[in-house]
Amino acid sequence: MRNSYFQFKQFRVEQDRCAMKVCTDSCVFGAYAEVSSAKRVLDIGAGTGLLSLMVAQRSEAEIDAVEINPEAQQQAQANFAASQWQQRLHLHPVSLQEFAKQPRAKYDVILSNPPFFISSLKSPDAARNTARHTGELLFEDILTFAQQNLTEAGKLYLLLPPPEAAVFEKLAKASDLYLSDVLHMHTYHGGKCIRHIQTYTFAATAAAYTKEFFIREVDKVTYTSDFSDLLQAYYLMF
Repeated sequence: MRNSYFQFKQFRVEQDRCAMKVCTDSCVFGAYAEVSSAKRVLDIGAGTGLLSLMVAQRSEAEIDAVEINPEAQQQAQANFAASQWQQRLHLHPVSLQEFAKQPRAKYDVILSNPPFFISSLKSPDAARNTARHTGELLFEDILTFAQQNLTEAGKLYLLLPPPEAAVFEKLAKASDLYLSDVLHMHTYHGGKCIRHIQTYTFAATAAAYTKEFFIREVDKVTYTSDFSDLLQAYYLMF
């Protein structure tokens, strides 16, 4: 049975009330996003609050977290309150659409690991169906918010499966947001790519910088040095 919590070096994530539990790809995402110099960060679809907590550990940023699900709201708020960074972690129990109506200072970093459909597309318009998220959160909503609320040098980070990542990239160009970097995450050396971590900015580039990232070695057991180096500040085993 899966634990009701996940213990990190500097914080614990209780997860018994959330459908989306702590997972390896989310941890990689939280450790990968560059936030050391950020003053304001937004976490869209906070869930347990994992990403916000990871960001808080290695930055001095004020962090807003938006979450629409009532159970996840309670879980994230409790996890924030139990952490040493509770004064910088601000949960907003509303949809992104409602949150967007409130005036605010712009963000240096916006990141999201949103829920997504990965099969059973129901409409003839596969691209739009792929872009649709649970809770009526669309890729377009994220892009519109980022376009209006990112600082000029700000960055938008997304964690998505490869098909959805391709759809998001096409939509982003229409919002004047351009893919600058992409991390291709593989479960092990020789394994398929399971996730893309995409970085978007307002600066157009000829081609995005691409890096392959492997969680485990060919034996499917041993963690790679890239993984252990990235998660060393968080995982108890390193």
